[in-house]
Amino acid sequence: MSTLQSQALALFSALPAPERFHVHARAFSAPLEAVARRAPAGASIADVGCGHGLLSALLALEDPSRQVVGVDPDPRKVMWASRALGRLPNVHIEEGTVERLAEAREGQFDAAVVCDVLYLLPEARWPAFFATVRRLLRPGGRFLLKEAEGGGSWKHYKCLAQEWVMVKLLRRTQAGGALALQPRETLQALLRQAGFEVHETVEMDRGYTTPHILYVAQVPGAAPPSP
Repeated sequence: MSTLQSQALALFSALPAPERFHVHARAFSAPLEAVARRAPAGASIADVGCGHGLLSALLALEDPSRQVVGVDPDPRKVMWASRALGRLPNVHIEEGTVERLAEAREGQFDAAVVCDVLYLLPEARWPAFFATVRRLLRPGGRFLLKEAEGGGSWKHYKCLAQEWVMVKLLRRTQAGGALALQPRETLQALLRQAGFEVHETVEMDRGYTTPHILYVAQVPGAAPPSP
């Protein structure tokens, strides 16, 4: 475990055991630290679908000059995230949707991160979701999208089974869709349709049993702060 990850997990030490377990499981099952390190330095960052706030914590601790706004529609997770991250002066957590955040703070962010959120939404909403994320960003703003890739591999089906347990059986995660995973070509095309330039598509599944993949996209225009 890295020092950064240890520092982030320590913030959750006072939460009830089920919540601590969920956060620790999240930390060891997804490359969130690698995602955080690709966010711009000194940037204002929207963490859309922040959940318990682990990625928000990593973003804020990795670079204290960042200002992180985490938003999630689940009031239960927002409560735990606010309790855990309340000591970080550069993090603000709020309950709400990406649409509400875009209405309140359109064009105010240098970067947006979305990790393992898209598959929980109905596929028909994906184009509008990307368009709304784009509204959050300034010209040159960076979009980091981390999802599990659909491709028919055993990791694909293992991921779907795992999320079915979390959503349907344990009800730890809210979902409005059919838990769909799509191949990278589909996501790349949707990002471009929403007006993003896709600069990188990075496989991050080595050492994991989930087919993690990161899309690094940007709004055309002036460049945001460098990483």
